[in-house]
Amino acid sequence: MRPRRTATVRWKDDFEMFAVQPTEDFVAMSQPVPFRYPVFSRRIIIVVGGFGSGKTEVSVNLTKYLAGIDPIPPAIVDLDLVNPYFRSREAEAEMEAMGIKVIVPRGGNFFADLPILLPEVKGAVESGAGRVILDVGGDSQGARALGSLSDVFPPDGYDMLMVLNSRRPFTGDLAGCCKVMSRIEATAKMRFTGLIANSHMIEETDPEVLWEGYHLAREVGREMNLPLAFLSAKREVLEQMDTTGLNCPILPLTRSMLKPWEKKTGPTGL
Repeated sequence: MRPRRTATVRWKDDFEMFAVQPTEDFVAMSQPVPFRYPVFSRRIIIVVGGFGSGKTEVSVNLTKYLAGIDPIPPAIVDLDLVNPYFRSREAEAEMEAMGIKVIVPRGGNFFADLPILLPEVKGAVESGAGRVILDVGGDSQGARALGSLSDVFPPDGYDMLMVLNSRRPFTGDLAGCCKVMSRIEATAKMRFTGLIANSHMIEETDPEVLWEGYHLAREVGREMNLPLAFLSAKREVLEQMDTTGLNCPILPLTRSMLKPWEKKTGPTGL
């Protein structure tokens, strides 16, 4: 087990609901299942995950959740360099309608746009107004992009969360998860402060998959001395799940990321 790092997650009690009162719209959206939602004490939340982890869906839903409970709307930064389908920018119009500031590269070449994008990201981080959520790819390119911003984040001023999907290659067991996370930390020059259990098989996800991911995340947390920030999953799967013994907050997901061919057919989403 690694020694506890200086930048630790300052979660409030797992069973406390909100730091501030949620809006009426968010309360209505959250019914009928009485979930225990995550509570954050830091402004900067960095969500990192590999291909297929579901980290962009988590990032977008987390940003919308915070927009519903925070007095100042948050900003979301898209630093996903690789995935051609699931990027935060795909939900840009919807989030902007909620007052969320969406910071994304505007050109066709991410690396060419990065020098232009970084000052805007730094400005959002350093402004001190509202939370900033960063959606970061869990590969070497994403880690390098994050590393280029590492000097902007105060040592104890951010949460950096790893999204784990036990049904994806490289994060299906303890050794794989620890290896991937250690590589990201070394490249980004930053340390993780918590974990997100987001195991899924897209439409074939069931409560058994969620429990599998929960137990793996707990195992990784014990090995790396990290807390489990929350478990996330589609709402209808959570409604099938007996959460007795699930000792962590829960973030229900509403699907926002659609492949191009799904957009044409007009799916009903969740």
